[in-house]
Amino acid sequence: MQRANWHVGKDRVERIWRREGLKVPQKQKPRGRLWLNDGSCVRLRPERERHVWSYDFVSARTHDGRTARMLNLIDEHTRECLMIRCERRWSSAKVIGALADVMVVKGVPEHIRSDNGPEFVARDLRKWLAATGAQTLYIEPGSPWENGYCESFNSKLRDEFLNGEIFYSIKELRALAERWRVHYNTVRPHSSLGYRPPAPAAWLTEAAQGHGKVESKERFPLSHTPDYCDGSYLLPAALH
Repeated sequence: MQRANWHVGKDRVERIWRREGLKVPQKQKPRGRLWLNDGSCVRLRPERERHVWSYDFVSARTHDGRTARMLNLIDEHTRECLMIRCERRWSSAKVIGALADVMVVKGVPEHIRSDNGPEFVARDLRKWLAATGAQTLYIEPGSPWENGYCESFNSKLRDEFLNGEIFYSIKELRALAERWRVHYNTVRPHSSLGYRPPAPAAWLTEAAQGHGKVESKERFPLSHTPDYCDGSYLLPAALH
């Protein structure tokens, strides 16, 4: 709201949330970190870009009731979402292909964290990751909090995107998921980054016209963002 020149305090925003019956985050009790005060780590703490990536699956449904699974990949240090890939069914070969597409652009991480799902512990995937030089970090079974960065991202994805959309096809789900990923990386503020987006200028250097990365193209604003202007967004002349 401040980015859209709305001069309003957080207390007034919270009062409006409560009056409209919206969900207001409740205060949480302090919780201990997964690394100790003396510097010893219970889990590997991300210290720089491409130090630790993490990935996980999130389930969604299209309007016909069929299930789709979204593979989310994030950089734990920068909080940038590197990929949201939607498929009806996943295999280790598809996971390898998705990771390869990202590594060609972003480079190879030092470590990659995941749970013990069958796609992640598959022999072919572990062999391929070892060949790239990335080390695997598997969390303890039944302990999703050990993959906290990715679990936090998954909850934001569901609350801010999946719960507010109806998808009539897998193609629509892919297109809208990619649009939300770009918004998350370049516009949405992140509290742990000083209320800045994870990659505010990451996609502004593309000079290609008519082709190239999806992120380099002009996009319609999301309906819940200030740029939407209560539905009064003007379409380009070519779309009238």
